[in-house]
Amino acid sequence: MGLFNTFDVSGSAMTAQSVRMNLVASNLANVNSAASSVEGTYKSRQAVFKTVVDQFSNDPAVAKVAVDRIVESEAPLKAQYQPNHPNANAEGYVYMPNVNPIESMANMIDASRSYQTNVEVLNTTKQLLMRTINLGKA
Repeated sequence: MGLFNTFDVSGSAMTAQSVRMNLVASNLANVNSAASSVEGTYKSRQAVFKTVVDQFSNDPAVAKVAVDRIVESEAPLKAQYQPNHPNANAEGYVYMPNVNPIESMANMIDASRSYQTNVEVLNTTKQLLMRTINLGKA
């Protein structure tokens, strides 16, 4: 695998982790949003990644990552009896999202660290390329 392929691989990983962080931010932003029906309630979303092998090289070392799809959590929603809530249904219940804030924060930290690691890979690759270019100048 050439050094230039590293930019593609790390760039694809950074894009995928960015989608993951945006989904976590959306989950956390909606953690307290209430709805009057199960269908209208926000559901936690997660990104599912897939490996994409470069069609020109068929080298598994040049495999990139991409977001395959975004799935909604199948965890049950929380029904709360709050008859005075503006979104309460006829029985006085509101439905709260199935977002787990602690799990979401751990997911955000993991995505952020993965993104940061790929930035370091890009910076290291750039330094190696610059040193290689400067070898001829010495």
